[in-house]
Amino acid sequence: MAGPHLQQPSFLLATLKADSVTKPFVQRCHELEAVIEELPAKELHGIFPWLVESIFGSLDGITVGWNLRCLQGRTNSSDYSVALDFLDPSGPMMKLVYKLQAEEYRYDFPVSCLPGPVKASIQEQVLPECSLYHNKVQFPSSGGLGLNLALNPFEYYMFYFAISLITQKNSPVTHHVSPSNSAYFILVDTYLKCFLPTEGSVLPPPSSNPGGAIPSPTPRSPAVPFTSYGMHHTSLLKRHIAHQPSVNADPASQEIWRSETLLQIFVEMWLHHYSLEMYQKMQSPHVKLEVLHYRLSISSKHHGSPAQSSYQALHAYQESFKPTEEHVLVVRLLVKHLHAFSNSLKPEPLSPSAHSHTASPLEEFKRVVIPRFVQEKLYIFLQHCFGHWPLDASFRAVLEMWLSYLQPWRYAPEKPPQSAEPLPRSVSDKWAAFIQENLLMYTKLFVGFLNRALRTDLVSPKNALMVFRVAKVFAQPNLAEMILKGEQLFLEPELVIPHRQHRLFMTPTLGGSFLSSWPPTITDASFKVKSHVYSLEGQECQYKQMFGTEVRNLVLKLAQLICQAQQTAKSISDHSAETMASQSFFSWFRFTPSEMNGSYTGNDLDEIGQDSIKKTDEYLEKALEYLCQIFKLNEAQLTQMMMKCGTAQDENGKKQLPDCIESEDGLILTALGRYQIINGLRRFEVQYQGDTELQPIRSYENATLVRLLFRLSSVLNERFADQMDVLCSRDDFVGRLCRYHLTNPQLIQKIRYSPVVKDRTSQNWGPRISLRFLASYRTLISLLMFYFIASWFHIGPVGCTFIILVGYLLYAVIMTFFFEGWKPHEQ
Repeated sequence: MAGPHLQQPSFLLATLKADSVTKPFVQRCHELEAVIEELPAKELHGIFPWLVESIFGSLDGITVGWNLRCLQGRTNSSDYSVALDFLDPSGPMMKLVYKLQAEEYRYDFPVSCLPGPVKASIQEQVLPECSLYHNKVQFPSSGGLGLNLALNPFEYYMFYFAISLITQKNSPVTHHVSPSNSAYFILVDTYLKCFLPTEGSVLPPPSSNPGGAIPSPTPRSPAVPFTSYGMHHTSLLKRHIAHQPSVNADPASQEIWRSETLLQIFVEMWLHHYSLEMYQKMQSPHVKLEVLHYRLSISSKHHGSPAQSSYQALHAYQESFKPTEEHVLVVRLLVKHLHAFSNSLKPEPLSPSAHSHTASPLEEFKRVVIPRFVQEKLYIFLQHCFGHWPLDASFRAVLEMWLSYLQPWRYAPEKPPQSAEPLPRSVSDKWAAFIQENLLMYTKLFVGFLNRALRTDLVSPKNALMVFRVAKVFAQPNLAEMILKGEQLFLEPELVIPHRQHRLFMTPTLGGSFLSSWPPTITDASFKVKSHVYSLEGQECQYKQMFGTEVRNLVLKLAQLICQAQQTAKSISDHSAETMASQSFFSWFRFTPSEMNGSYTGNDLDEIGQDSIKKTDEYLEKALEYLCQIFKLNEAQLTQMMMKCGTAQDENGKKQLPDCIESEDGLILTALGRYQIINGLRRFEVQYQGDTELQPIRSYENATLVRLLFRLSSVLNERFADQMDVLCSRDDFVGRLCRYHLTNPQLIQKIRYSPVVKDRTSQNWGPRISLRFLASYRTLISLLMFYFIASWFHIGPVGCTFIILVGYLLYAVIMTFFFEGWKPHEQ
């Protein structure tokens, strides 16, 4: 009987693999649920690794699995609901996890699939400070390949779930996918709400044995000697489990390991992708010294060769990591939930002794969850995104994640009072400690955003919206004052104290009462701010004050660009309005007055539309107002910026030219002029500057008529040139009337908005007759319609022609009194 029983797992695995190819998805899930319910853990143990990989895909990203990131309810509702039910915290898959957890099975996870910095460190036999990796690294047996982590079923499942967001990048997509509506995104939210609850406690896992409990992972002896860099914090799990008299005495203490493990896995997989150099930069100096001593001591013990030098290890690996927009959205979901989770902490009792006896493990976890597990890695992750993300609108996802972290008060349980007028909510002073302990998140990343904003086109509504969002957040009442207070605390003078570097990286729980020996000039708040900055940037960091002169100058530059962008948006709006107003009933023939004189005044930004231009102007106006509130910019400074922007218009009411210098060959663009053209701040008015009679034949003109009328005009001009010149030189009404009809281009020479050679703009033609306007389809159709309407009133062609000539003569006489230089045949 033993033989068939031992063959059962492999037979079951083969059957499930065959079914995965032949049977539909919904049927497979129902059959898997039945298998999990009926079979014991010993038989399910063999199929668990395959099942996890078939769901989340392979670690190399080749096998897609269930493709949860592209599975959406609106496109495949049946598969979507079945997948969510199967992977729910109380669903069949988690029941399998807990069933195997009770038997303390272990599964190998390859170290080579971990984030680059962690992988490189473990391969150097330097254990990361995260307790997630402690007592789990296993060296391969003889003939084995690579290092592995020995994980319990819950850890193994969550490792695969979290890392599938990174590895599964080339999933086949046949339709538009909204990341926030995918099954993967919903599962992340569900797991966070279940294992990091904002109300109540963590739900106990389902157990097949009534009254039974799923034991927490037991500490295991290390398989190989490892050193740990970074003074890692003691796991909350170990702290509370060790003092329990019975495993069933406190269910919350028993199950706190799931909450801590879930969060550590999410943070390690999603926020741990940066260069090894940055990874080791964050470690304290005395720990680096310990690592060096350890390496020297084991250099002759392993593999018979010296250990790799620290310098070589530092430069041997540089991870190329490009987070996707979906990745950032998932991290933002994590940040928002952690704020809500942390803010659900019950108020501390007045008596300290009462707190020590009544605080549950979950409550203590809420107290330290952000500073201990998230802050450092999220800061590095945001720095990486700010420095490497493309300068386009997709940066909005990163921006909103950053702003979500900066505003924990948005996720506090108390709601702001509703008022008739939506006034900005003042930031309470109780958040001062959070702001001070996250000072770099506010100040250095704000400077990073300024540098990005200075390189973007603010005429784009999406870019203008991002500037508006940041300015609005930082302009919240009392926030700028608290940031300034944090900077003042960091800049407080400090006395030279022996071994200061070591003490900065100690925690009160490990360092005893060392704070009592400090002089009273170094406050506790000042110490926390300095510890935060030095732990993230190192002891040698050069801090750039957010409210200092250098950053203030950047803000002034941004304000200047905002003014320029507003003026550009206004000019685009005015141009679009003029174009719409000039269109007549015949606009469907696709010709406008601007086409008659050969000028092109269009711009690619015309495509954004009037509504978008209005939004851009609103966003920029409010952003400028908020920046003035934050940095106390006065009216004089704004007026000076407006003058520097070149918003003044010339005598023709047109935008000024791009910045140029005069030369013998005409105008030459400067570096500033090129920048203005590239960003759409200014432009040249490209016009035809030759003889208007010799322009190329347009699509709205009849080619035959153009040629015939040109020949007729040329004959008349040659024959009556002297007479026309005499008539136009008269100073009486006849002379003005002739100048009105026989236009002299020298009198109406326009200022040229094009960097052309000067001698090309000084051409002169005498008075002449131009009949080319009669070749325009617009003119011809207008005349035909006029003759057609006149026929309704029984007016013949001769009479109609006489009426047209008399009407035009009266119109010309009136216009002669007011607009002598106007050219009717060009309009």
